[in-house]
Amino acid sequence: MKKSVIAVLMAGALLLNAGALFAQVPTKEQVPTKELMDDQGIKLQLQNLQSQNKQLVSANMQLTEAEALKFWPVYDEYTVETNKIIDTRAALIKEYSGNYDTLTDAQAQSLLKRWLQADDAEVQLRLKYIPIFSKVLSAKKTARFIQIDRHLGMLLDVQVMSAIPLVQP
Repeated sequence: MKKSVIAVLMAGALLLNAGALFAQVPTKEQVPTKELMDDQGIKLQLQNLQSQNKQLVSANMQLTEAEALKFWPVYDEYTVETNKIIDTRAALIKEYSGNYDTLTDAQAQSLLKRWLQADDAEVQLRLKYIPIFSKVLSAKKTARFIQIDRHLGMLLDVQVMSAIPLVQP
């Protein structure tokens, strides 16, 4: 009960601060530089993210030893597939930052469509893995994992999107 109250309070605080979040959207001068968006930088960030996510999943799943033996190999497979989607998004961010000053309507439309396709791929991946995780965990623990994974994904989205300036009309 306490955890759900905390989650509601955090969500409320986020909604109350939504105006402040949009006020802090990066300006054109703060577009990620090519150095920050190079393949090596992205790989390092991805490795750091994977390590943090695995620690957070481990701390919050409350797995028995027997469950953990079955869960972690499936989690690792899931992470490999998740990384493909992350790679797609990273490439889209690189493309956007490289074309920010000269972005055409066609490029904007293409980037938007491909970003939403990545969102859809993420949902489809979770749907694909629900029965796979359900073979090694109870339905409740599978649901718990999907919740944790979605929370981590949303936090990542907020972090990434807050660093990307809005498209200039």
